[in-house]
Amino acid sequence: MTGAALLSFSIYLTCILAIGVAAYFFTHNLTDYLLGGRNLRGPVAALSAGSADMSGWLMMGLPGAAMLFGLNQIWLPIGLIIGAFLNWTLIAKRLRIYTDLGAGTLTLPGYLQLRFHDTGKLLRSVPAFVILFFFIFYISAGLVGVGLLLNTLIGTPYEQALLIAGSLVVLYTFVGGFLGVSWTDFIQGIFIFLALVIVPVKAFIILGGWDTSLAVIDNIDPEYVNVFSGITIAGVLSLLAWGLGYFGQPHILARFMAIRSPRDIPQARFIGISWMAASLVGAVMTGLIGIAYFAGEPEMNTETVFIVFAQILFDPWVTGLLIGAITSAILSTANSQLLVASSVLTDDFYRARIRPQASQRELVWFGRSMVIVVTLCAIYFALDPTSRILTLIGFAWAGFGSAFGSVVLVSLLWKRMTRAGAIAGMIAGTVTVIIWDLSDTGIFSLYEMIPGFSIACLAIIITSLLGKRPNKAIRDDFEKVEDLIQTYRF
Repeated sequence: MTGAALLSFSIYLTCILAIGVAAYFFTHNLTDYLLGGRNLRGPVAALSAGSADMSGWLMMGLPGAAMLFGLNQIWLPIGLIIGAFLNWTLIAKRLRIYTDLGAGTLTLPGYLQLRFHDTGKLLRSVPAFVILFFFIFYISAGLVGVGLLLNTLIGTPYEQALLIAGSLVVLYTFVGGFLGVSWTDFIQGIFIFLALVIVPVKAFIILGGWDTSLAVIDNIDPEYVNVFSGITIAGVLSLLAWGLGYFGQPHILARFMAIRSPRDIPQARFIGISWMAASLVGAVMTGLIGIAYFAGEPEMNTETVFIVFAQILFDPWVTGLLIGAITSAILSTANSQLLVASSVLTDDFYRARIRPQASQRELVWFGRSMVIVVTLCAIYFALDPTSRILTLIGFAWAGFGSAFGSVVLVSLLWKRMTRAGAIAGMIAGTVTVIIWDLSDTGIFSLYEMIPGFSIACLAIIITSLLGKRPNKAIRDDFEKVEDLIQTYRF
């Protein structure tokens, strides 16, 4: 990485930190710190949700897979786009309205307690533990990604790079809270979008255009441009099933809770899905053009294709910004998950069980201290870049989607669902994903999201129907939300 590229990269990161720090002056209470005062505008909510979702996988993993296998990887982006659209359509408006009932709800476990009037707080504690557990590993993986990136590009020792990454995330999450995270994610989302459009377009132009590039790829192996090449029906279904995971991702659902008004959701959905589609297509095209561009370099690490393009196709100043986009993709997910973990510790444990009388100022500062604690835990687990932690990331998405996605989706659409049904769904989804992941032969080669989500939904429905119907207060809340939904016609 040249001096000019390093300078532009440093300027970019400094600007991101400055935006996060600026959010401090708009953070006055716990609602501000955890959900931005529920005043997130549509475009910010859309790009913040998108960049918090994708992580470094969008800039490295997906282009690498497309370069290695070709266009058969397009089924995963298709599944994600469908899932994200349904999430914005079926979940966003209802969750925003529901969590604003009464004094308002700041977390996903808090929503479940509110939805079923759970006075025993079991629906708040169980999901809080699960969220905290998985997110520590998620955050660790993000820090590992940035650490390896800085180590590869500028030779920073891995441990130092890890501390730099942790410090970057802590600084604007600690100070700016949800607004700091959302504003920086918005800017990062713009950079990610531009990077994934500019890089493949310039590479295609250098090779002589679309037709010439496809001819080169076809000459290497025509199966690269066959969307069904080397993939079974089970494989296609498994890739499409990733979209089901959106219903249960706490860091994405938090954007729905924080959006200014249900009336902002149509605009946010359009922007978010458009950004997502263009970015995913750009990532796949980056990998595809990499097949033709680097045909004479069979030993190349495919997951570095975007990085290599950024270094060889552009002026060093632009290269630094493109590398910043990769870093942004990783950090934007880590900071969002870090804030959700902090939210769970603050709202679902400290305020709910230890200090219900705590002042707003005390809660905000406790939340900030938890940012540091969770980050230190994540850094500890990330110290070994080859740690087994990374193997947990593959099924964490399925775990959240199956355990929480089924519960959130059914609870928002079905009045007859009960508290027992919610607990049964969470347990059934989690257990199924774990058992399914232990084997990868025969039917178990199917992505665990499919059986996990399906079995969880069945458990919810059967348990709810076998039990007593929800009491009148719970039914009245549901009907009130349905009436309010009609006032916010899309």
